[in-house]
Amino acid sequence: MNATILGLRRGWTEQLNLWSDRKELLNAVVGTVGTYVVLILFIGGNNVPGTPVSMAAFMTPGFLAFAAFSTGLMGLPMLIAADREEGTLMRARTLPGGIRVYLTGRAVTTLLTIGLNAALVLVAAVPLGGAATPPTPGRWLTLVWVLVLGTLAVVPIGAAIGTLVSGPKAAAAMLALPTMLLMLISGVMVPLEMMPGIVRGIAQVFPLYWQGLGLRAVFLPDSVLPAELGNSWPLGRAAAVLGAWAVGGMVLAPWLLRRVRGR
Repeated sequence: MNATILGLRRGWTEQLNLWSDRKELLNAVVGTVGTYVVLILFIGGNNVPGTPVSMAAFMTPGFLAFAAFSTGLMGLPMLIAADREEGTLMRARTLPGGIRVYLTGRAVTTLLTIGLNAALVLVAAVPLGGAATPPTPGRWLTLVWVLVLGTLAVVPIGAAIGTLVSGPKAAAAMLALPTMLLMLISGVMVPLEMMPGIVRGIAQVFPLYWQGLGLRAVFLPDSVLPAELGNSWPLGRAAAVLGAWAVGGMVLAPWLLRRVRGR
């Protein structure tokens, strides 16, 4: 419990230091909002086939899901790889519960970064993408658990990958292409219903599809269901898949960290 509390404090302090840097905060705002605006302009105002929902509105929850996914799967490994080079992981080993404190702190900073990105996307999405804020308390609750569980599903994986790569540049080079491929096949930018059957099956193995589905259930009306697999919002299945990825990653990541630390 003490290690967890220390990890929470570490993560909160690191994120406050990051937010106090105006240059870093400006980069986050421009990068997130700028990318979203470019995608909105590129996609245009056409409707999703068979629904009255615009492609821009459909893409908004998908962009939010991908922003959270890429933060955990790309941003976190680059940070951990940089910490390995600087000896931070070795120093953490000398402290009681040091690795747990370190991982908890990194999970907190990642979750807070995702929260900031989500707020920025929502601020831009309402006037530009035609998105509506969640209309009921139940949907707000769904938004919270989807973001949290989706983050937990990728943070341990990102931590495990960060222990295996030689440095932050190697992490970026190794992860950029697979991450973009997952974005293309996971139905976050275009409906998965439009994809071939084998692509649908592959997409449903990974957490990005389920996080995107959960966020679409939050922001989009039921009139978009004809574009969803099964014409429904299977939120229970989404929670189960995201939870399975989170548990599996939490078991794998500390084991890999111990092995790397030993080498």
